[in-house]
Amino acid sequence: MNAQFDASLIARYGESAPRYTSYPPATQFHGQFGVDDLSRALAARPAGQAWSLYVHVPFCESVCYYCACNKTVTKHHERAKPYVGRVARELSLLSPLLGARPPLDQLHWGGGTPTFLDHDEMHALMCAIAERFALRSGDGGEYSIEIDPRHASDATLALLRAIGFNRLSLGVQDFDPQVQRAINREQSFALVRHVADAARALGFRSLSVDLIYGLPRQTRDSFARTLDRLREIAPDRVSLFNYAHLPERFKPQRRINAAEIPDGLTKIAILSDTVETLIGAGYVYIGLDHFAKADDELARAQRERTLARNFQGYSTHGHLDVLGVGASAVSRIGEVYSQNAWDLKEYEDLVDQGTLPVRRGFELSADDIVRREVINDLLCHMECDIAAVEARHGLRFATYFASELKRLEPFIHDGLVEADGKTIAVTARGQMLVRAICAVFDRYLLIADRRRFSRVV
Repeated sequence: MNAQFDASLIARYGESAPRYTSYPPATQFHGQFGVDDLSRALAARPAGQAWSLYVHVPFCESVCYYCACNKTVTKHHERAKPYVGRVARELSLLSPLLGARPPLDQLHWGGGTPTFLDHDEMHALMCAIAERFALRSGDGGEYSIEIDPRHASDATLALLRAIGFNRLSLGVQDFDPQVQRAINREQSFALVRHVADAARALGFRSLSVDLIYGLPRQTRDSFARTLDRLREIAPDRVSLFNYAHLPERFKPQRRINAAEIPDGLTKIAILSDTVETLIGAGYVYIGLDHFAKADDELARAQRERTLARNFQGYSTHGHLDVLGVGASAVSRIGEVYSQNAWDLKEYEDLVDQGTLPVRRGFELSADDIVRREVINDLLCHMECDIAAVEARHGLRFATYFASELKRLEPFIHDGLVEADGKTIAVTARGQMLVRAICAVFDRYLLIADRRRFSRVV
């Protein structure tokens, strides 16, 4: 089943809601959670279990005006080496709690711009990881990195492949030169295509491209040309994000001319065109902002009901606990979330003091665990098995979620959801609005300020 697009329903239900890379959302993390809480969560894990590791590299050489990520913009590349040393130190502080080199099934370097690091720093960081984890050989692990095509020479790509990476995520956003100038991210199609071709020649087994709709100077025609270019590259996966203009929260966005941002109807039209184009080109709509080729591992995981959602988006390794290292990185260990200090200097100071840089976190209640399961099932499988939830948690769904089921009725009436007492299923018409459907089961959103989140579309 592939998503169907109904502009009138999107206009009606497309209010702000979390992206649900976690439940509860990170807005619920609090400062009463500390190092001792993380240590207890790590100690409770069975020895020898495999990990997913996320490494945050915060540096960027220039600022992209749309960006809301945690980054440090600097041309001083000498700042990278001490940071790599501190990440290695953080790993050494964690090591006694991890046990002797547990297996590493999944690895992701994000940012910022991980390719800000020079070759020696990349090699040193991977060696620090290999010292604490047993890396899978022969491409047995899923090891990915986000790259800026402007900072990805052939030699850099060769090094990344040699040290174990087998997946690349390319930040593109838009191929239109006018849009690129408006967001301060100019990169030619020829450059991006060269990087993609070089990566495939080196044996990278998966290529993902990030796009953003709703950027200044975008039109339906201009984004259609971007999609034509995208199809020439034919990535295995496409992430399509909705630009949320929040200049009061994200300072770089103040440089964007708000008058040049497409209006709501144009954004919806661009999204509609994109969904039609990608599905027509053979991509499967995975959910929220992700598309994948039908033979991609992400699409297979969805068919096999092993897909999960975490802070990197949709994951084929959702059964794994995630350990995050570096400034602002988030860990998910069992029923606990832990986040490192967001501020780079604070992170550095804590690590230099020999302290794990935990700044906030959250321990899930029994209610949170039930709701996380329901939301994850809807996000990943577009269906929630009511009997399975009841059996696992010893509850009667209709009673436990009585108020939520009442709030779900308009979605059912409009054909976005089907519910028969045994399952709650998101229809093809409802898939583009699955965030809004999940929000029905979010206990915290009833009291949270929705303005802290982006619109559903």
